[in-house]
Amino acid sequence: MSMFKGFSNAFKIPELRKKILITLGLVAVCRLVSQIPTPGVDWRALQGAIEDIRSQSGGGMLDWFDVFTGGALGQCAIGFLSIWPYISAQIVIQLLSSVIPSLEKLKKEGESGRQRLAQITRYLTIVICVVQSWTIATVLLNPQALGINAQIVVSGSPMGFRLMTVIGMTSAALFVMWLADQITTFGVGNGGSLIIMINITSRLPHAIFAAYERYFGGTGMQTASPVELVMLLVFGFLVVMGTVLLTQGVRKVAIHATRRSMAVGNTYGMQQTFMPLRVNYTGVMPIIFAQPILQVLGWLFKKMPWDPCQSFGGQLSDMGSATHLIIYAIVIMFFCFFWVATQFNAVDISENLKKDGSYVPGIRPGMQTAEYLDAVMTRITLIGGTGLLIVALLPQILSGAFGIPWAISSFFGGTSLLIIVGVALDTLRIMESHLLVRKYDGFLRHGTLRGRGGV
Repeated sequence: MSMFKGFSNAFKIPELRKKILITLGLVAVCRLVSQIPTPGVDWRALQGAIEDIRSQSGGGMLDWFDVFTGGALGQCAIGFLSIWPYISAQIVIQLLSSVIPSLEKLKKEGESGRQRLAQITRYLTIVICVVQSWTIATVLLNPQALGINAQIVVSGSPMGFRLMTVIGMTSAALFVMWLADQITTFGVGNGGSLIIMINITSRLPHAIFAAYERYFGGTGMQTASPVELVMLLVFGFLVVMGTVLLTQGVRKVAIHATRRSMAVGNTYGMQQTFMPLRVNYTGVMPIIFAQPILQVLGWLFKKMPWDPCQSFGGQLSDMGSATHLIIYAIVIMFFCFFWVATQFNAVDISENLKKDGSYVPGIRPGMQTAEYLDAVMTRITLIGGTGLLIVALLPQILSGAFGIPWAISSFFGGTSLLIIVGVALDTLRIMESHLLVRKYDGFLRHGTLRGRGGV
């Protein structure tokens, strides 16, 4: 009841109500962009090509893309790229700022440096949009190059279609990027994260219909017992609980901070605080990196002339095979530690603590503090990476081992569930802060919501 009361109170605050309505309106525009088909594409031939790929590889990457584009793949909409080029550019700049001194210097220059990095990110977004949209147009013009036995998907001049696709998809992606910035500025929550979450949840009605067809027959034949549905719902509830714990879990490192009191002169006192280190420090980045890499490697191995390589490539592309799951797990764990190694700078943190007159109890300031924080973060990453690995593998295990359609199993773990839970918690936390400031009850009867600090 407290949750519903919190939503009711949110609309009693004029400023928060305005933010919510702006967010809903801009998200609706984003969904509209993802439904406008690309000119020149034969929709029926495209559907045939997609079904041909699914019959050859069991879906795999196609179903993964279909979930994250909110169904834009099925009709090759101009909004197919959505917010992903912008997210990709942000990830690239974030990684490069850890190894390129000039970008690292901009990162430390405050607001002016952040604005410059944002400008570079937007330029990189345009480059990524052009490359990806040109690649999509080329594949549609020549699907046989990927081994797809499809009819003619595109009508008109090849070069004209390429240019039209590049202009249309790039413009749509930049427009969605602008909408995301407007949501962040005038709405509730992070615009890019919200758009991704809405794209994913837009496939939920399709998943419900698929479940109805599977367990109750619907317009076709019932293929599974309703008992399986009950067990699946109970299992899904437990998975959501575990995902929330993984998302919100932190390891508190005790910090003794020196506090100066100006009221009674230059006197100093000690204040004990905590440095929260998130268990899932990497968020969904390892999964986002791992899945496309495995699919690309699988495609490359299948193109090699040797039978063992082709067989290995087929197993690598098959999301239900043991080979795919094992290598997928290894790649995810690798990127968990890689992301922490590039983004968590224990030396800088220890130096900042030393400058502020703060220290970890029992640890000497300086290098020993950096080594201690690095060791703690390594252990946390092992635990968080294991939890992330379990959540990431669940949809593929449900789909491969139990034959549950990907449209259903994708909501029981993986990137979809992590993003939905994380973004929902962040958005509710922001709304709750508005409620508490104006003396309203929050969404929880006891305590407050805690966000996860980014997708």
